[in-house]
Amino acid sequence: MSDTLRQRVSRVIAGGAHALLDKIEDVAPVAMLEQSVREVEQIADEVRTELGRTVANRHLAQQQHLHLNKEHEQLGAAIEHALQSDREDLAKPAIARQIDIEAQLPVLESSLAELVSDEKELSGFVDALMSKKREMQLAISDFEKSRQLASGPGHAAGRAGKPLEGRLQAAQSAFDRTYQRQTGLDAAGRGASLEQTVKLKELDDLVRENKVNERLAALKAQ
Repeated sequence: MSDTLRQRVSRVIAGGAHALLDKIEDVAPVAMLEQSVREVEQIADEVRTELGRTVANRHLAQQQHLHLNKEHEQLGAAIEHALQSDREDLAKPAIARQIDIEAQLPVLESSLAELVSDEKELSGFVDALMSKKREMQLAISDFEKSRQLASGPGHAAGRAGKPLEGRLQAAQSAFDRTYQRQTGLDAAGRGASLEQTVKLKELDDLVRENKVNERLAALKAQ
């Protein structure tokens, strides 16, 4: 994975969608967040492409490693047979080939280990980018709901003559945003939007539980 792509992924993951909203509420925040979501999708596609190449290269490296090991084993049997037949002239080229294979294997194994590491890293980046995309989409939904509350009839009346009511609505909106940031649930959600949010959180919890169970099984196996 190139350093440039790695840096782009890190920058996207490190960015906070809600922090961005706090800074640009008066400068088309929804449009900017939607653009950020598209950027996340674009980077995720690039990471998936890189992941595909890495998986293909790992497969080729594994096949080559298997082929060389098999050839080394076959040469060993051939060398033994040549020596039993008192044909050192045939054994020497086979031994030379074995030495060449033995020189290649450590390099190939190092490359294979690096590809496995890269594949794991890239898979993790895809998961993280999809998580960031969901976070941004939730932030957009959160912001739009807060805007609806701010522009509602009650808020207009509060500005005209009921400042206390306006402050209460602003406090409620701030609470909703904080609640969603901390729990992943939309405190003011309605209908399908809330249902979708809950299901996404259940899915994240299920994935996390599976990872915990896999780690536990691995530790017990040791």
